[in-house]
Amino acid sequence: MRNGLTAAGAATMGAGLLAHSSSVFAERGPEEHSGRLTPGDAALLRFAAAAEILETDFWVQYNELGGVQDSEVPGGSGNPAYTAALEVLDSDMAQYIHDNTDDEFTHQNFLNAYLASKGADTVNLEQFRTLPGSSATGSSGKLRLTNLTQLTLDTSWWTRYRSSTHNPDLDPNFKFPQAVPTLAVGQHTAIPRTDDDTKDTNFLQAIANTAGFHFPTIEQGGNSLYPSMAQRATHVEVLRILISIGPTETMHFQTWSDKAGNAPPLTAVDPVTGVSVTFPDLNSPPFGGEDFQTNLIMPEPCPFLSRKLPPCSIIRPTETKGIAMGVVNFLTAMGLFIGQPPAFFELLRDLAEDADEARRGR
Repeated sequence: MRNGLTAAGAATMGAGLLAHSSSVFAERGPEEHSGRLTPGDAALLRFAAAAEILETDFWVQYNELGGVQDSEVPGGSGNPAYTAALEVLDSDMAQYIHDNTDDEFTHQNFLNAYLASKGADTVNLEQFRTLPGSSATGSSGKLRLTNLTQLTLDTSWWTRYRSSTHNPDLDPNFKFPQAVPTLAVGQHTAIPRTDDDTKDTNFLQAIANTAGFHFPTIEQGGNSLYPSMAQRATHVEVLRILISIGPTETMHFQTWSDKAGNAPPLTAVDPVTGVSVTFPDLNSPPFGGEDFQTNLIMPEPCPFLSRKLPPCSIIRPTETKGIAMGVVNFLTAMGLFIGQPPAFFELLRDLAEDADEARRGR
């Protein structure tokens, strides 16, 4: 557990100590300041704010290259070749990427502003903005918090939400099959790293397909995070925040799960790393059929709370124990933070531990 605001844990790597710093927790001292919030409620909102800051960072990278370029989401100038490859999945991809990015900006800004309004510590990760992003046409070239070029994706959400017999809350050891098994092996880029990545149209489409599956892989995490944390909130207003932001993450997930199903089947080899990826025809065996047709974007009813009760169409999982640390481990295993120093992982683990220790009434 954290002593005040000192990060003393370690996530999946690194050790050491992140000193008290106003660059991490804005304008606050080293002790816990929850203001008019309970310490638990403040910890829940701080973890959510950190998650939204990280989400905003990678969505900005996607928007700079493949989204709508305007004053609402400024930064890049667009990459026509990458944008065209994304549009193979859906002609509205640029607009959806833009709107998702805008949503994440509002979430991070609101959560930090709300914490500040209650006299509680806010989150600022700017000291960790050190990772190089894409240098391809359209990128702003700014330093990043997240890495979109070395991703290992768990696409088991595809089968989890189509399962009528298994729920990870009731079957924690059940292994849901991967939609794209090769994305779960090796490291894959979801954005063109340089303009060289746009020269081979087949490989560029593989990059766009990878992005198409990364979008819902990320959003299904928020889809579960908010209802899971809401079960630990004390104040009604904090509960209201969590159950109001959470459904927008669900809207994102449903949108992106639909678009991922349109990814064209192909095999490509990364000319830089030699890693191969194969996107299968998801309407053919071992998938396909009534339960796995690609235009199914609503959760199949499944067992909920008890197998003695009838099936119910739900968000899954929503088990609250260890949810924040589970998110940190999930994002870390994805490769999203490759290149970050130990202090970054220590801070995330520390925020997660505090959120997971939150209980109603304290």
